[in-house]
Amino acid sequence: MFKILKSSWALFTGYFILMVAHGFQGNLLGVRSVIEEFNFIATGSIMSGYFVGYFIGANSIPNLVSRVGHIRVFAALASMASLSILIHAVFVNPIIWTMARFITGFALVGIFIVMESWLNDRANNRTRGQLLSVYMFITLIGISLGSLLLNFSSPDKYEPFILISLLLSFALIPILLTKRKAPKFKKQGFINIKGLFKTSPLATVSMFCTGLIHSALFSLGAVYAAKMNFTIFEISLLLFIITVCGGLFQWPIGYFSDKSDRRLIIIICTFVAAVFAFLAIYVSGASLENMYLAISADRNKILFFLFFGIYAGMAIPLFTLNLAYVNDYMEKAKFVSAGAGMQIIFGLGAMMGPFLCSTLMSAFGTNGFFIYLLIFHLIIGLFGLYRITRREAVENPDNTFTPLPRNITPAGLELDPDADVDLSSK
Repeated sequence: MFKILKSSWALFTGYFILMVAHGFQGNLLGVRSVIEEFNFIATGSIMSGYFVGYFIGANSIPNLVSRVGHIRVFAALASMASLSILIHAVFVNPIIWTMARFITGFALVGIFIVMESWLNDRANNRTRGQLLSVYMFITLIGISLGSLLLNFSSPDKYEPFILISLLLSFALIPILLTKRKAPKFKKQGFINIKGLFKTSPLATVSMFCTGLIHSALFSLGAVYAAKMNFTIFEISLLLFIITVCGGLFQWPIGYFSDKSDRRLIIIICTFVAAVFAFLAIYVSGASLENMYLAISADRNKILFFLFFGIYAGMAIPLFTLNLAYVNDYMEKAKFVSAGAGMQIIFGLGAMMGPFLCSTLMSAFGTNGFFIYLLIFHLIIGLFGLYRITRREAVENPDNTFTPLPRNITPAGLELDPDADVDLSSK
């Protein structure tokens, strides 16, 4: 394992810098949107632009890589990502920002695909699980530190945008200077949505709703906090807590999901998340008639941060729980293709999430953010209770819960040690 890490330091270093920039960028734009007084609908459209680009890129870039090659595609996409953030600084306009976010999403998913293909090329059946753990850890730390960079400079200045562009460009250096040849790209197959729904209705519905939830949480969380008049430090701390709790809770939740009916864990997680979404509204002093943050005591603010952290800890693992649950009904040879299909379902929800959430925020006030989250958690939980009455629980000894970063692509799913992938020849 040490030899692989030593030979892959350039990939991991570049990826870490990329994650820091990624974690900084989305939150910076959310806060800046509030400063520029963009309305909720405009802000939601901007944030949805990223996920539209991400979805389209995930389904088109593999063909581009096959024709052009890893190195050229990686360099071109990294340059696009670096350029797109500068567009935000120069042209402060919701329409232009939406197009720029589309470019960012398209570019970043291509970079992830290339990165994960390289990692697969350097892994074998004994080490891919360890590589996936390192990949997960670097993703978590990078995005968390990126959130704290909100304190670097005032979001209404141009310096933060230049820093992000510098980080994205700097991330290129160690990766492009790597000595090892780029791997041959293998196009990923996937199981279609109809087939996945037939295999597991709960996993399919839950994954779609999870896409709606996660995209709104990570793109509009900073907008919510800024609208609540939190300081920049408080916003960065809140986003840091969300990311860290969402990552760390995966391990205990995954352990219990392997020891019991995974449907129950999905239902418990989503109902607990709904409860803490409600508690976040309650402790903020909001009401249906007047939804605004009215925190006057430090104790209430601490409770708000605590409730939001627990909410994230319950909500974020749903992505991996859904993947693990659908694989309970799959043979090992289909784990990766099923995961690819599930990510398409997740992407369909993610594209709509920020726009729908912003619509509720526009209609009901700022805490429409939590009402939106609560609604879709209740849909998952109630549908899960219904499905328990329709089918007995199953056990698949070939499948266990493996913590995964939320930005993982089908290429990265091959690092899952449970997947039936032949890497022995590498």
